[in-house]
Amino acid sequence: MEKEFEGKTALVTGGSRGIGRAVCLDLAQSGAKVAVNFTLNASAAEKTVEMIRNQGGEAFAVRADVSRPVEVQSMVSQVEETHGPVNLLVTSAGIVRRESHETLTYEIWKEIMEVNMDGTFLPVMALKDGMLERGFGRIVCIASIAGLRPRPNNIAYSASKAGVIGFVRSCSEALAPKIRINCLAPGLIETEMISTLDPEKRKAMIQATPIPRTGTPKEMSNVVHFLLSEKASFVTGQTYVADGGRVTLP
Repeated sequence: MEKEFEGKTALVTGGSRGIGRAVCLDLAQSGAKVAVNFTLNASAAEKTVEMIRNQGGEAFAVRADVSRPVEVQSMVSQVEETHGPVNLLVTSAGIVRRESHETLTYEIWKEIMEVNMDGTFLPVMALKDGMLERGFGRIVCIASIAGLRPRPNNIAYSASKAGVIGFVRSCSEALAPKIRINCLAPGLIETEMISTLDPEKRKAMIQATPIPRTGTPKEMSNVVHFLLSEKASFVTGQTYVADGGRVTLP
């Protein structure tokens, strides 16, 4: 059976855990060579690589802090020199800090913006010229429903994800038609990012969801797969919400 992404190289930032890991597994199962980016947790990245190889796929870990221009450029060069041009990019690296306006400092704001916004901007900018020159590029940036609704205790995180959505929207027109770029905005997903959530808050969020449960990383990777595939050949600049119905777009 032909694999959809056979012969393509994918780079997934934040690919060692959570949604990023699920995306890596999905792309490898579909034939892509997968670069699993991580910043600090090498063992988690190697675990992702091991899972892929055990399923017969091809993957390798690559370290880079995606908020640092020099490290991103070095990562891209390393991947492309060793495994060929990157055709598929998924920016999944991200952090969250729950702070009220009383406790939100500039240092916290800056840290979140560097990882979530710069960590999206830098990989896209590092790869776009090569994609344009070759006439093919598919990009998905992971945002959040936090970028679509008020979050009084997540001001910086919400702003950063709204920024990702705006960035993708503008890039879609600037880079078309050779590059398609879209967003995925997940809701409450079973990842480490929600592990510190207050149990009562979690329960209330689930009760406020028309499909009353948390989502899974696999369900998110299914959407990413679609957006990278030719099934979405007429889709660019969009934000796909996958949150069980908590937030809907017009």
